[in-house]
Amino acid sequence: MPGAIAELKQKMKMLNISEAAMILDDFLIDAETKELSYQEFLHRLILHELRKREEKHREKRLKWAAFPEYKDLDSFNLAEQQSLSKKQLQQLKELLWVEQAYNLILLGPPGVGKTHLAIGLGIEAIHRGYKVSFIQMDALVHLLKTQEITRSGRARMKRIINSDLVIIDDLMFMAMDRDEANMFFQLVNKLYGQASLIITSNKGPEDWGELLGDPAITTAILDRIIHKSEVVHLNGDSYRIKHRKTIFGNN
Repeated sequence: MPGAIAELKQKMKMLNISEAAMILDDFLIDAETKELSYQEFLHRLILHELRKREEKHREKRLKWAAFPEYKDLDSFNLAEQQSLSKKQLQQLKELLWVEQAYNLILLGPPGVGKTHLAIGLGIEAIHRGYKVSFIQMDALVHLLKTQEITRSGRARMKRIINSDLVIIDDLMFMAMDRDEANMFFQLVNKLYGQASLIITSNKGPEDWGELLGDPAITTAILDRIIHKSEVVHLNGDSYRIKHRKTIFGNN
């Protein structure tokens, strides 16, 4: 019998059901102890394989998203942000807007939780099976200019284009020249109608012309981003300053 089980596990691995093969011994013992039917045993074994595969896929999606840190929505302090209601946060969390390829623009001064909220929604999307990419605006501009030079750059740009949700952080971080703005437009145009965008910025769309420079390109970009979008204004004091850690503590 041990030889037969070893052969069975080897064939299971050949069929790419290796997670089930790894747990087969324990499941067989449990099935005998609980006197499970063949159907119950097989159902449990297949369910284990599917769960493990989904865990691996989720881990891969998290890695490819390239979040700067892990900040889920459970750790987002809604009490610190009076401009966003619990109902509105729940609506965002349901992600129907991603399914409908809507964009989300998070506006507000530094430190009010724009990036935290964006990452939290991105993590929620990954848990729902969506492909997500996170990138800061300065890194995106650099990537757009150098994507053809390196293999890693081409791979990352391909992941961004194939994402269901693309998060662009700190849109007003740096001004672009005409060529950079045009490359940004080409990316937005590729994503238009195919993926949702979350854009964080400390200035509203009416001021984005300062960043993009060229009026025609600015209009074209805004036309595609604003067409199907929700603008969320976050306000209040900087969370980082309000809850800063000091050398001397509270003494």
